[in-house]
Amino acid sequence: MRELRDDAVVLRTYKSGESDRVAVLWTRHHGKVRVLAKGIRKSTSRLGGNLEALAYVDVDLVKTRGDFYIARHVAHRERLVTLRSSYGRINAGYAVVEVVDAIPSEDVADEGIFELVARVLLTLDDEAFNPALVPASFYFKLLAHDGSEPVVDRCVNCERAGPLVAFDAQAGGTLCPDCRSGTSISPEALLLVRRILGGGLAAVLREEPPAGSGEVMALALDAIEAHFGRHLRAARSTPPLAPPSVGR
Repeated sequence: MRELRDDAVVLRTYKSGESDRVAVLWTRHHGKVRVLAKGIRKSTSRLGGNLEALAYVDVDLVKTRGDFYIARHVAHRERLVTLRSSYGRINAGYAVVEVVDAIPSEDVADEGIFELVARVLLTLDDEAFNPALVPASFYFKLLAHDGSEPVVDRCVNCERAGPLVAFDAQAGGTLCPDCRSGTSISPEALLLVRRILGGGLAAVLREEPPAGSGEVMALALDAIEAHFGRHLRAARSTPPLAPPSVGR
């Protein structure tokens, strides 16, 4: 039998049979794995609530002959009490793990993605950080990790330095008036994206959602959906941060 011991984040779960549940995990050293938790829906299960979406856990698993691992032991690394006490923080977490679950890789390790997701959960569990822009920030950071960071310091088409008046996810970033396509972007939203990608993320998340936040969330969602070529239900159902900004 192949054993797997690792850190993991639970992306989602679904029922299997009368008393079992399948959990989809992103692990630090083994990428995405599917775990069959036998009898977990019984009141006597030792696994209890350890394998639930948004859990940050240590796992001890055994590979079956099929596509699943069997959970032998699961323990919380962090309880994430603050995250789970807030509807807004839970929604933000779901919007993040849905994107990770969309990554088409089984048993392919990417520790960088694990670190990004684990950091998101710890950020959402910290009252010092506002959860509103966490999903958008994660989408941009994931694109950067994948080598697909959007261009935001010049026109992605003609490389003109400015003014930059639009953002096109398919084109890969910002555009000048002569090349404009996609969605209008305000100066406030452009500055906010630059802060997120340029090392100012922690300061951004400590603020009340600044001007341009609603735009940035919409742009980040467009960019990550274009990258994966699929509609993201959880992210789209997250309440908007603010009314759409008027394009300039």
